[in-house]
Amino acid sequence: MNEIVSSPPLDFSGPIGPGAPALDALIDVIGEGASRREFERILPHEPLALIRKARLGALRLPKDRGGAGASFRELFSVVLKLAAADANVAHILRNHFTFVERYGRIPRNPTEEKWRRAVADGAIVGLANTESDAKVIGGAPFATVLTPDGAGYRISGRKYYSTGTLFSDFVLVRVATAEGANASLILPVNREGIELVDDWDGIGQRLTGSGTTVFENVRVEPEEVVVDGAGIGYGAAYTSTLPQIFLTSVNAGILRAVLKDATALLKGRKHTFFFAPAETPTADPILQQAIGEISANAFAAETLVLATADALDAADRLRAAGAPEEAVRDAGHDAAVKAARSKVVIDDLVLRSATQLFDVGGASAAARASNLDRHWRNARTIASHNPRAYKARLLGQLEIDGTPLPSASFF
Repeated sequence: MNEIVSSPPLDFSGPIGPGAPALDALIDVIGEGASRREFERILPHEPLALIRKARLGALRLPKDRGGAGASFRELFSVVLKLAAADANVAHILRNHFTFVERYGRIPRNPTEEKWRRAVADGAIVGLANTESDAKVIGGAPFATVLTPDGAGYRISGRKYYSTGTLFSDFVLVRVATAEGANASLILPVNREGIELVDDWDGIGQRLTGSGTTVFENVRVEPEEVVVDGAGIGYGAAYTSTLPQIFLTSVNAGILRAVLKDATALLKGRKHTFFFAPAETPTADPILQQAIGEISANAFAAETLVLATADALDAADRLRAAGAPEEAVRDAGHDAAVKAARSKVVIDDLVLRSATQLFDVGGASAAARASNLDRHWRNARTIASHNPRAYKARLLGQLEIDGTPLPSASFF
């Protein structure tokens, strides 16, 4: 059993906002079982049940619409804490918060209002986008096609990298329409014909449910379809910056966990090397330096994430104020640039620090039971998403000749 027990009881009487004692208590409870869950491969259904009950997924909904009214800076401050506690659980919520931003935070029609209410009540939304046999990852065309069927539609297909869907109430499915456009479908995961398969076998992020979602002649109602268009869903420029910096934030949170574990490891060491410059490990200047470098790396990573969050907030304010489209797009591009720069730097910092952790602990830190390797494995897996070399190259182009970053997909 991996039962989560909280004492004192968590108070979920209202939406949990940034800085609320109940939020920190929730994250602490989730963190208590994280290492064991990963070591024994216990899927985090119970932490997600607590998150549902706390309505954490409503952080970005306005207060008068059932949420906490969090800014992007406040959202990512929470993500950093949650990722430090459990990188798998934090990653599971990435697609949910992206859905909320695209389709639920400011409803434009009765259907989006229904989705907003579901999120306000605690519902979690996953994603089924990538097709494993696609020649190009991160975009169209989709082999999963929306086929007309009476007053509605049907779909059949297979999606992989369905992060979070295994734990979700709804799934956002990316498809092609019969006319060749791209569209999003928002479907309940218990719809007949949908099968969630836990077949993700990565070296890291093992509990994110990033496996296969199968659709076998699944019914789709007309109001569940959102066709991409100018300023709508995936058709809006730079709306993928949020999921990009979200992944990078999870790595920054892992770096915070590395610092915590490295410090505890050093303080708990009972012996040192015979050629060490100090009699006790905590007095060893070499090991002190390693801790200091990890600390500086964690600070740099979190600073970069929050700087990107501030840029997202700036773009959001312009959008809300009805600023000209060009100004909103420029602000969105600025956030995308900061997100890309952050990934290029943070991926390197977290992998380096996760290795330094073993310099601090010595050979005994490599014991399988200690499970300290999970930090490197998780960070390496996240860093493999949307490789940094491609982003660095396009950032170079921007500096050299002013070529803007792409406005969709991995930016």
